[in-house]
Amino acid sequence: MSEFHFLQPLDVLYLRGNRLFGDSTASGEAIMPPWPSMAAGAIRSQLLASHGVDSGQFAQGNAALSGGLAQSLGTPDQPGDFRISHFLLAKSQACEGATPTSRPAEQVQVYLPLPADVVVLAENGSKQVHYLQPQRLPAVIQTSAPCQQIPVLRTAKQAKPAGGLWLNSAGIQAWLNGQAIDSSHLVESKSLWKIDSRLGIALDAQGRTTEEGQLYTVETVALAEDLGFLTGAAGAENLLPANGVLRLGGDGRGAQHTRIEWQSPQPDWAAIAQSKRFRLLLTTPGLFKQGWLLPGMTAENGGYRWKTHEFSARLVTASTARAETISGWDIASNQPKPALRAVSTGSVYWFDQFEGEVSTLQKLVEQSLFSIDAYPDRKRRAEGFNSILIGAWRS
Repeated sequence: MSEFHFLQPLDVLYLRGNRLFGDSTASGEAIMPPWPSMAAGAIRSQLLASHGVDSGQFAQGNAALSGGLAQSLGTPDQPGDFRISHFLLAKSQACEGATPTSRPAEQVQVYLPLPADVVVLAENGSKQVHYLQPQRLPAVIQTSAPCQQIPVLRTAKQAKPAGGLWLNSAGIQAWLNGQAIDSSHLVESKSLWKIDSRLGIALDAQGRTTEEGQLYTVETVALAEDLGFLTGAAGAENLLPANGVLRLGGDGRGAQHTRIEWQSPQPDWAAIAQSKRFRLLLTTPGLFKQGWLLPGMTAENGGYRWKTHEFSARLVTASTARAETISGWDIASNQPKPALRAVSTGSVYWFDQFEGEVSTLQKLVEQSLFSIDAYPDRKRRAEGFNSILIGAWRS
């Protein structure tokens, strides 16, 4: 089970990726949505602080944990049961009678970047939303696609795709059920956050004096009012205080965290069981041993089949965004984390010929794809990568 907390920044956030600064006056770009590892580090540090454990001593292996905290966090080299299960941009809408320190009746609006199978076309000032659908191409058309079908956009006329759009809670539910998505389900990113550029200068590590010619600009993210991050933490039940302040993102900017009640949206599982087909959506970057292929996929009859000890399904096709590189800084060892290629958030996979119980898919959503394969390691598992949603696939 996951315990949910709403993380609301008290200042702008430094959400840098893994690109180094180049020449003088170089600019550091912010990434949105940020990697879930940001929340993992913040919440684990808060767990240690709330139990009187020095995080620096823990990172060096000099702090002995006990009881539930030891089972949750383990050690820096061998993490315990703790795992970020959900990490979504969200808006807090407190109900009447709620207080800043106790908000049990919290209502949360969550947002996701457009799934890769959703295309929004701008036509005459309006937005038309279309689903990509797998299509088998005529034999005369040759492609390098690894699947026999490819995702195809079918429209009456050409139009320019609109970018910078996210789905709100109603839009996410519509996607899960395979229902039509309309303009009321779309939110422009500019209404969720703004980019605020900050000027800085490098300092000499010993003398703490400024370095000549080392000016740089960093993009910070200023979230809109009441915006924050809905974060689900598994393996840490009743260990975190109900509310408090923690350090979030680069430069350790402050953020308030508050425990909330929230139910993850569910698809029409009965429709999936009846049709024997479904779509899979990555809600955080996917770290897979076989590149873009999900863990457990094997080549079969000119295509791919997804097999575990509990279910199997045939991969029809996939729509994956450009791969990204995930890294970070390992505080315990004071060195960069290994850089790994990742399948981007929002990538979609279509499956049919499903064999097994639908409950196994439900469990997969709850436990993430790490429940199939531990690649690359338990550290990345704890950081919340490989999280998914499963939705119905309707024609």
